[in-house]
Amino acid sequence: MNNDPAILINRVQDFIKEENLFNSGSKLYCAVSGGIDSVVLCDVLFSLGYNFTILHCNFKLRGEESDRDENFVRNLAKKYNAEFYTRHFNTLEFAAENKISVQLAARELRYSWFEEYISADYLNLLLTAHHADDNTETLLMNLFRGTGLRGVRGILPKQKNICRPLLEITRSEIENYAGLKNLEWVEDSSNLSDKYTRNFFRRHIIPLVKEKIPAAEENILNTQEILRDTWLFYEYSIDNIKKKLLQDQGNSRCIPVLKLKSFPGYPALLWEIIQQYNFSFGQLKDVLHLLEAETGKYVQSSSHRIIRNRKFLLITGMKPENTDFFLAEDEHSKINLPEYEITFSIKTLHSSIDIARSTDTAVFPLDKIRFPIIIRKWRKGDYFYPFGMRKKKKLARFFIDIKLSAPEKESQYVLEMDKKIIWVAGRRTDDRFRITQFPAKVLIVKIVKNQ
Repeated sequence: MNNDPAILINRVQDFIKEENLFNSGSKLYCAVSGGIDSVVLCDVLFSLGYNFTILHCNFKLRGEESDRDENFVRNLAKKYNAEFYTRHFNTLEFAAENKISVQLAARELRYSWFEEYISADYLNLLLTAHHADDNTETLLMNLFRGTGLRGVRGILPKQKNICRPLLEITRSEIENYAGLKNLEWVEDSSNLSDKYTRNFFRRHIIPLVKEKIPAAEENILNTQEILRDTWLFYEYSIDNIKKKLLQDQGNSRCIPVLKLKSFPGYPALLWEIIQQYNFSFGQLKDVLHLLEAETGKYVQSSSHRIIRNRKFLLITGMKPENTDFFLAEDEHSKINLPEYEITFSIKTLHSSIDIARSTDTAVFPLDKIRFPIIIRKWRKGDYFYPFGMRKKKKLARFFIDIKLSAPEKESQYVLEMDKKIIWVAGRRTDDRFRITQFPAKVLIVKIVKNQ
C-alpha cells in the first residue's frame, strides 16, 4: 500500500478522463452519507479543484444516529466550501404503504429526490461513492440471484446522469487514503447487520472465498472489465435484432415464434425482451414452454402477460382493455370472438360492381394490408377516417352520430393494423384503405354474429 495520497487522486482523475464522466462545465452533486467512502470522494474532488454540491438523505431509521450523520455531513460541506441540501424521509411508512423492503424504500426515496437536481439539465450529474469492492459484491449477488449478462456486468462508471469516480479504487485503498489524510467519518451501525444481503456477502462470503483464492477480488474485477465490453457488443446486437423481430400491435408487442427460434441462443434473446415487463429470470423457462404450447396458454408477471396466440407470443398489459383482443395471422384466419366469428379470405375483383355492399363485410386492397391484424374492443381515444371522408373522427363521436346504444358500444370491435383502425367492425371501413384501381387483389373480412 502506498504512502502518497496523490497517487489515488491522480488515478481518479485519469479514470474521470478515460470514462468521460464529466468536465469543467458539469454541475456536480455528491450523494454523501458521511461514511468513509463518500468522505473520501469529497476530499478527492476538492483536491482536484472541482466545485460540487452535497446532498444528504436522512431516512430517520436509526434515531439519534441518523441526526448525528446529518450534522456531520453539514459540517463536512462547510469544510469543502460546498452547498448543502438535506431531505428527511419517513422511510418505514413509505415501505409499508408500497409493500416493499426498507432497503428498497430508501433507494427509491433517495433517487427520486436526487432526480429533482439532475433531471433539469444533462450537465447536472450525480456522483456516488461506489468503489471496486461494491462492484465485486454486486456481481456476486446478481450471479446468485440470476440476472443474466446484464447483472454480471456489474456497476457501470456512468449511467445516464449518475457517475462513479471511485469505481476502480478498492475499499482498502480508500481506508489507506483516509488514514494518510487524517480524514474523519461516521460509522453506520447497520453496516454490521447481516440482514442486508450486501453486508452478508461483504462480511462472510467474500472473506471465505479469499481464504482459498487470495486473488479472487482482483480476478473478478478483471473479468468484470471484459464483461462490460462484452455487454456493449451484446446490447448493440440485441437492439438491432429487436427492431427486426418485434412488432407493435396497439398497446401490445408481438413476437413471431418461428422467427424468434431462428436466432442462435434465442433463450437469451427472449430474456432480454421479457425482463423489462417485470418477468423474473426464474420465469424464463415457463415462457420458453409457451413456444411449444397451444393457443391461449400464458405466463404472467406483476404487470404483464405473455400469451401464446397461434404463431405468436403476445406481450400485453394486465389491464382488461389491453387483454381483450385476438390476432389474425394471415389472409386465411378465422377468429372466434365471444359474440362473433370473423373470417378472412382473398379474391380478385375486376370492377367496383363486384364489391360487397353489406355492412358485415369489409374489402381492402391486399397491397395495403400487413399481418398480423389485431381484433379488439374499441377504446376511448380511438379514431379513424370514415370511408368517404378525408378527415379523422373519434369513434366516440362516430357512435353518437350513428346513434349506437350503450350495449352496442360495449360490444363493438375494431380491426387494427400498424396502430391504425382499418375497420369499425360491422359499421364502416377506413378511407385510407379504399380500393383505388381495378382489377385488384383484395382481402375480404366478414363478421357474423354467433347464434
